[in-house]
Amino acid sequence: MLAARGAVVIDADQLARDAVAVGTVGFAAVVDRFGPGAVAADGTLDRRALAGLVFDDPAALADLNAIVHPPVRAAIADRLAELAGTDHVVVLEIPLLVESGRSYGQSAVIVVDCPEEVALRRLVGRGMDEADARRRMAAQLSRADRLAAADLVIDNSGPVEALEPQVAALWDRLTRPCDIERRQGDVF
Repeated sequence: MLAARGAVVIDADQLARDAVAVGTVGFAAVVDRFGPGAVAADGTLDRRALAGLVFDDPAALADLNAIVHPPVRAAIADRLAELAGTDHVVVLEIPLLVESGRSYGQSAVIVVDCPEEVALRRLVGRGMDEADARRRMAAQLSRADRLAAADLVIDNSGPVEALEPQVAALWDRLTRPCDIERRQGDVF
């Protein structure tokens, strides 16, 4: 919704997929670490199998993160450097921003939030096994910790239509002229 309004969105999940695409150093490193069981029949990474290997094993998850995170951070830095000096509203869509403890010079951390029961119902509704969904949710930072890190919160507990007025208000806030000069490179 922010992109539709003109924001430049840098999607860390897409960058992570790019970092381990077939033919990349990341792909080779994942296969080397996790074996051929991490490769789907079509030759790409089998994300579901890989998730099954790492979500119950903190050491394996750390190994995967060590493969994926450095190229993702580099790609984000490159993209931010390209956008420096522009008047674009830049949104870093980084699901693990709070967990990583990283800062990209952002002006605000916006958390899109819903109760855990709603998140679970949505994951199961998209075809994920309930036990797997619960395991993944348990491996993530708690909702309370995410909310504590938030400068702004978008309530995503209702239907998608309920997001529109919240996003409109957020966009107005992000693009409203203010008395304080923004620092070059400020990111929301």
